Amino acid sequence: MDPVDRLLEHFHWATAQLLDVSRGLTDAQLDQKFDIGHRTLRATFGHMVSNVEFWTASMVGQRGDAREDDHSLAALTDRHERSYAAFAALARRVRDEQRLDDTFIDSFGEPMTFGGAILHVMLHDAEHRTEWLHILARLGVSDLPEIDHALWDLKRRGR
Repeated sequence: MDPVDRLLEHFHWATAQLLDVSRGLTDAQLDQKFDIGHRTLRATFGHMVSNVEFWTASMVGQRGDAREDDHSLAALTDRHERSYAAFAALARRVRDEQRLDDTFIDSFGEPMTFGGAILHVMLHDAEHRTEWLHILARLGVSDLPEIDHALWDLKRRGR
């Protein structure tokens, strides 16, 4: 499996695992403040989704600063699915066209490689998934999922 496909598939799977665990939480739990990440699960997840939207738009020369009013877990999950699909399609297209080292002008007015931006998005959200797990543990959620790449690879291969 190509490394880009491997990273993209793990990216989607890992976030889905955390969403599944979070579905049973109350609004009070989703909005409880902690001293990590963006302070709440809802804000952390919203930031992760916005990051994918922002950088995908930036890579295609658009502004990525649209604000959404609905911050329900269902709405954020829908945005995640849409933004992930657009991001993954763009990442695969750039890879297939062998343009990972080509540059675009990012929203900060600086040249950035497509490969660098794609990796940034995936690593950025991976860091926030770690914070998400930490917050879930502090909320007392049991049976937290293992979301590391090695476990995903075993599951992907039916082990």
